[in-house]
Amino acid sequence: MHFSNAIVRRPGRSIVNGLSMTASGPPVYEKALEQHAQYVKALGYCGLEVKVLDCLEDYPDATFVEDVAILTPDCAIITAPGAPSRRGEVEAIKPVLNPYYSCIECIHTPGTLEGGDLMQVGNHFYIGLSQRTNEAGARQLTAILEKYGITASTVPVVNFLHLKTAVTYVGQNHLMVAEGFALPEELQSFKAFQVPIAELPAANCILINDKIMMSAGFPRTQEQLGLIGTEIVAVDISEFAKIDGGLTCLSLRF
Repeated sequence: MHFSNAIVRRPGRSIVNGLSMTASGPPVYEKALEQHAQYVKALGYCGLEVKVLDCLEDYPDATFVEDVAILTPDCAIITAPGAPSRRGEVEAIKPVLNPYYSCIECIHTPGTLEGGDLMQVGNHFYIGLSQRTNEAGARQLTAILEKYGITASTVPVVNFLHLKTAVTYVGQNHLMVAEGFALPEELQSFKAFQVPIAELPAANCILINDKIMMSAGFPRTQEQLGLIGTEIVAVDISEFAKIDGGLTCLSLRF
């Protein structure tokens, strides 16, 4: 799939209060701002026109804009975040998408769904059933996608926050898979590169047109990615990793 646009949201000072499953300490706001600017620059290098949204200080995790919407060629889908503190973010993204989409669908309670649990390969979405996305949300999303000729299936996610925390598609039938993630049968037809425990954040990569974005500072994973032959764009997002953020989380690409 070719992408032309991206939407990102600047982190606010409240990012220090973002949700985290780790004990690495809060991000440094000024450094996070610098890293976010470099991330935006990298998206531009990959050929995308980037719309940068203002921060939402009331929502510390709002910079992870991918979680609140799913964008397809024919429709946008507003999600229902599984984290209660993030549910107010969806109202802020709706008016942003209106200029781009005439068809906007929504996930409704009791369904929960976050964009970090969606891995797209061609015309198929793999939906991770995780702490943040439940079966009701997955069923709603599947029904919506089917209306637009898109297929979907579910994948269990254990010991990881989101599906794309554990596995991402990087093109040419290859997956980056975090060590410790049991690859379900449905994904075993792909060629898998295992990301070692010491480099787990690097499992979250983004295939953008003819380039692959990955987190900087993980040489073993970068060496594996190099075997595919696609240009690699490495970006440091270490401050965002402190609150469980990855490369994919920081943008909506369409």
